[in-house]
Amino acid sequence: MHSRFPCIARFVQPKLKLACRLGWKQPFELTIMPEFVKLTTQTELPAQGEAKEFPCGDKVICIANVNGSITAMDNVCLHRGGPLGQGVIEGNKVVCPWHGWQWDPKTGEAAHNLNAKVAVYPLRVEGSDVMIDV
Repeated sequence: MHSRFPCIARFVQPKLKLACRLGWKQPFELTIMPEFVKLTTQTELPAQGEAKEFPCGDKVICIANVNGSITAMDNVCLHRGGPLGQGVIEGNKVVCPWHGWQWDPKTGEAAHNLNAKVAVYPLRVEGSDVMIDV
């Protein structure tokens, strides 16, 4: 069950057990709808070829504009904690300003090690607001 929603888990778990006892063979899948919150406005987004930091609750999010594609990822470089939103865009990667580690803003993967990943977050636009699901 999804740990963000313990009350849903307590509600659904008994029903899953009952379904199994009744002989249901198909596995259940509980879909939790994303919780989008306002991050910024479209006018505040970084220009093409730039990255920018945005506060979001207790996190800071790196928004990158790579060839007109806006993406959101964790702002903390896994190498030494550098602020990715203060970095630059080279090719299609966000480059950490501290030690040059490169990150794919669409997947969160490090260019030098595909097993090193920062979290990426879905974005959507509602009117002039840019919404994020963290």
